[in-house]
Amino acid sequence: MTARRENHRENVAGRANVEDTAELHAYYDELERLQAAPLWTVANKIEPWQPQSASVPMLWRYRDLRDHVLRSLDLVTPEKAGRRVIYLDNPGRRDVAAAVGWLYSGLQVMRPGESASAHAHSASALRFIMEGSGAYTVVDGHRITLGRNDFVLTPNGTWHEHGVDASGTDCIWQDGLDIPLVNALEANFYAVHPDLKQAVGHPVDDVTKSWGHPGLLPDGADWSKPYSPLLKYEWAPTYEALTRYAAATDGSPFDGVLLNYVNPSNGGPVMATIGAAMQMLRPGERTRAHRHTGSVLYQAAKGSGYSIIGGRRFDWQERDIFCVPSWTWHEHANASDAEDACLFSFNDLPVMRALGLYREEAFGDNGGHQPQS
Repeated sequence: MTARRENHRENVAGRANVEDTAELHAYYDELERLQAAPLWTVANKIEPWQPQSASVPMLWRYRDLRDHVLRSLDLVTPEKAGRRVIYLDNPGRRDVAAAVGWLYSGLQVMRPGESASAHAHSASALRFIMEGSGAYTVVDGHRITLGRNDFVLTPNGTWHEHGVDASGTDCIWQDGLDIPLVNALEANFYAVHPDLKQAVGHPVDDVTKSWGHPGLLPDGADWSKPYSPLLKYEWAPTYEALTRYAAATDGSPFDGVLLNYVNPSNGGPVMATIGAAMQMLRPGERTRAHRHTGSVLYQAAKGSGYSIIGGRRFDWQERDIFCVPSWTWHEHANASDAEDACLFSFNDLPVMRALGLYREEAFGDNGGHQPQS
C-alpha cells in the first residue's frame, strides 16, 4: 500500500476502523487508477480530535541574528533582492516559509539613503521597528515616518514602499505577513509599480494626525476599506495607554495587561486577516497557562522574561521573537521585580473569529471554559 493510502485506524466508536484485507488493497488500487481514494483510510487523520499544529515553538534571539542581518547590507542590494530580508524559518513549516502556522516573519534591514521599489500584493503586511532612525513607509500616497517600537500597516492591495532617509542610520524592522495563508488559498497576486515609486499625495504623517486620537473621529470621516485608516500606531501613546490601563485593572490572568490594536473607524482588527496587540507584564507577574486556536508571533518590545510554550521554557529579552503555535499551552512571566515588560504580538485570530473557528481553554479546566482576553 502506498504511503498516501496508509490506513489510519482508531478503535473508537464513530471513528474509521476498517481492517486491511487483500480484497480491499486491490479495491484501493483500482480507485487510485481513477485518481480517487476511500475516505475511511484518511478520515481519522484529516479530522483530528483537536488541532495538531505542524509548527514548533521557537525563540529567535536577536543577539544571534543581528550581525547576520547587518552583514546582508554588504552582500545584496535592495534592487537585486527586492527586499533585503532574513526570514524566520520554523522547522515544521519550511515547506511554506512560515514562522508559525500560516504567518510569515522576517527581519528587514536598510541603510541610509536606500529605498525599495513600490509594489502591491494580496498578502497583508505589517512592520514593527526594532532599531535605527530615519525609516519611513509610503502607503497609497501617505508617507509615514517610523521610530522605535512603532507599528505600521501595509494592507493587502495597497501600493507601498520603504526606505531610510539619507540623514538616518541603519534600520532593522520585523516584517509580518500572511503570505502562507494567501498562498494556501491560491489567491496571491504581486505587482511592481510602473514608476517604481509612488507620488506622496498627502501631508507627511497625515494618518496619525487625522485618526490617531483615541475616542475621537474626524468629522465627516467616511472609511469603508477593510483595514485601519490609522496605518501607524506609535509606541509612546501605546505605552502610555498600557500604563494608564494597568492602574485601573487587574488585567487578564492569561495575558496580563493587554490592549489590542484596532481600526478606529469600527473597533475591529487592524486588518481582515491579521490582528495585533501590545501587552504589559507587571514586575514579577506570571500569567496562567491557556491555549487557543490561531497562531501568534511575539516580539519583546521592553524588558525581559520567559514563556513556557508546550511545556518548554523560553527565556527572552528585548528584541527577541518567539512563536506560539495554534492550540498550544502557553504562559508568560516578567523576569524583573522592579520593571515592567512589554510584548508586541501579531496573529491570525481575525481569520479564526471570522470563520467561527476560535476556541480558548484554560489549563486544568476540563469544562472547556473560554476565558476572555
